[in-house]
Amino acid sequence: MSNHNEDGEPDAVQVSKGAAITTITINRGSYKNAVDARTAGKLTEAFLAFENDPTQKVCVFHGANGTFCAGFDLQEVAKKSQPGYTGSQTEHHGRVDGRNIGPMGPSRMQIRKPVISAVSGYAVAGGLELSLLGDIRVAEEDAVFGVFCRRFGVPLIDGGTVRLQAIVGLGRALDMILTGRAVGAQEALMMGLANRVVPKGKSVEEAMSIAEMLVQFPQDCMNTDRNSCYYANYSAKSFEDALSHEYDEGIKVVDSEMVAGVTRFSKGEGRHGQFKEVKREEKL
Repeated sequence: MSNHNEDGEPDAVQVSKGAAITTITINRGSYKNAVDARTAGKLTEAFLAFENDPTQKVCVFHGANGTFCAGFDLQEVAKKSQPGYTGSQTEHHGRVDGRNIGPMGPSRMQIRKPVISAVSGYAVAGGLELSLLGDIRVAEEDAVFGVFCRRFGVPLIDGGTVRLQAIVGLGRALDMILTGRAVGAQEALMMGLANRVVPKGKSVEEAMSIAEMLVQFPQDCMNTDRNSCYYANYSAKSFEDALSHEYDEGIKVVDSEMVAGVTRFSKGEGRHGQFKEVKREEKL
């Protein structure tokens, strides 16, 4: 995917690929990385391409220019009141139908491989919702999360009311959703919204470090466990159903990966919690 548009200017969504790690970057600096219809489409394309590329194992998702994402571009919504409005660029892409595109792009997708969101600056309104696509969020020390759209009457229709409570719990989610208040990095860490807090300018570096660790692991086993977590949280009909799904899916990787892993362990690898460190140049 090109990182420049047909006019030769930097694209609003930039994608780079290493040997196993894809980086997806929102790059609308003059709009604080707010997402318009075109950007939503580009983001969706980028995540689908990541999913469909068997060489790519983990995605690092972030915003350029010191901001993750300020939400949906409300200037685009405001066009509805202008003469000659046709609705071609500002519609909400229809009701949810599987994994169809949402206002913020890939917001209706449960990404099929690990995603790490590197959050700098503001991740608010739809930007907060996009950050929740990540399995892990690395926040810079001055990062701010919040449902800032509360003050403008803009509802959360990109997964915010679904994912946020699953991550931080109903009480904390309702506090954020009802008040629209700003939540700083340290409070986000306390409530589980952020998984790591790092110095300003270091979120992508830390996210890449985590991604590099993840690509070392047996992938089928890791993704099976990941998927079981999401199934238990969102789809299971009962505790027994969740346990049954965990077993039925987990047993599939016994022959493909577990036997080889146990054999390595029996020969001394990983004893006392010690793992082989793989240098970056060995992986990339």
